[in-house]
Amino acid sequence: MTLLLTGARIPGGCAVEIAVDGGRIVGVGERLDAPGAERRDLAGRWVVPGLWDEHVHFTQWAQTARRLDVSQASSAAEAARFVRQRVEAQPGDDVLVGFGFHDALWPDIPTRRLLDEAAGERPVVLVAGDLHCSWLNTAASRLFAPGSEDAVLREDASFAVTSRLTATDQATLDRWAADAAQAAARRGVVGIVDLEYGWNIDTWSRRLAAGQGDLRVAAGFYREDLERAVALGLRTGTPIEGTGGLLTTGPFKVISDGSLNTRTALCSHPYPDGDHGVANLTPRELIEGMRTATRAGIEPAVHAIGDEANHRALDAFQELGSGGRIEHAQLIDPDDVPRFAALGVTASVQPEHAMDDRDVADRLWAGRTADTFPFAGLLRAGARLAFGSDAPVAPLDPWVAISAAVFRSRDGREPWHPENAIPVDAALDASSRSAIVVGEPADLAVIERDPFAASADELRGMPVAATLLAGRFTHDGLG
Repeated sequence: MTLLLTGARIPGGCAVEIAVDGGRIVGVGERLDAPGAERRDLAGRWVVPGLWDEHVHFTQWAQTARRLDVSQASSAAEAARFVRQRVEAQPGDDVLVGFGFHDALWPDIPTRRLLDEAAGERPVVLVAGDLHCSWLNTAASRLFAPGSEDAVLREDASFAVTSRLTATDQATLDRWAADAAQAAARRGVVGIVDLEYGWNIDTWSRRLAAGQGDLRVAAGFYREDLERAVALGLRTGTPIEGTGGLLTTGPFKVISDGSLNTRTALCSHPYPDGDHGVANLTPRELIEGMRTATRAGIEPAVHAIGDEANHRALDAFQELGSGGRIEHAQLIDPDDVPRFAALGVTASVQPEHAMDDRDVADRLWAGRTADTFPFAGLLRAGARLAFGSDAPVAPLDPWVAISAAVFRSRDGREPWHPENAIPVDAALDASSRSAIVVGEPADLAVIERDPFAASADELRGMPVAATLLAGRFTHDGLG
């Protein structure tokens, strides 16, 4: 049956009616003739294309609400106090997992002793807010990193630990994922690119078979599973059989450098300690993995945060003669900005990271922060922007990203490099994959405010009245 949305307004445009049938938009106009249609009056609310989060670690995001929040710790000692309080309030012998610390600005050093004194023999793993390092006590080190003397594990050593911190009960984890998907739908989200570690195609096939249908999912994978994907004949964008078109093959994720907070993002200029960060792959290793993927029709998505890492990634795309994505693209040499468009490389960026990292960047990338998160420059050069959250690093909420990109400010602070801000319409385009025109998927978000007239806080907290996925309500608060 045709669904007719009446009383709708498109931001920057006039009042319209939108007809939906067969999962697609079949009519857009001031007055549509749709006899027998089911009518829903939007009462003057605004309609935008359904929103996408182009970079999430969904299983970790689903678990984050159940973990100890240490994001507000201003020192290692304070983080340890949070651990002590949780241990005293909820005693047990299970692994205590915390999330969200940022140690780059801490005045003290995270040590095993601090966590040992806080938790005793209970294993404790605190995961950094950028996911690139973990702080373990002695009991946790015996479990997850035997033989290591380091309290803080970085990059691959940390990833090896965090990949083992998932719930052992698959049904419980899937239930948490369903809750997280419903929460995303309530924020107008219709799709995600899931870059969780592991073989997520099976994970999401199972979830969809169990009735989780609130999101479209493009399931990415890593180097360990590249040969498997090629052998199966998977191509980026190809629907996975038996999932009703909701699950598609995502990109091939390559982690080429580290992160800013851990001082491992690969940079042309040294950090205050004299180091330049780390290259997780040689240029040849980077190119060979990307070549294998592109030959099979799989899009490479290269994690690159430092300017040198971005330069090397662009060089690799140029040598291959193929487009793809660079994930994060936080610090970019001005000479490299035009290369994104020239090479057909999408800048898959997370605007809220600019708000999270501004103080750290001012210290660690002093004198270079005008080249960080250069969204306006990328747009002027003709590059495609794709917005995400990197959840759980930032909340899975596109309105948070949109506000950060448009206003470059949070919590009432002065805008940070406002010359790199972009207009609302560009931010909305970077947060969606469709348009409100005939023939497009009926993926829509119905919102309570005009985004073109909203303040930073109003954008960040945009009330979403309804979300439609292929014409089906996944969130309905219209009343």
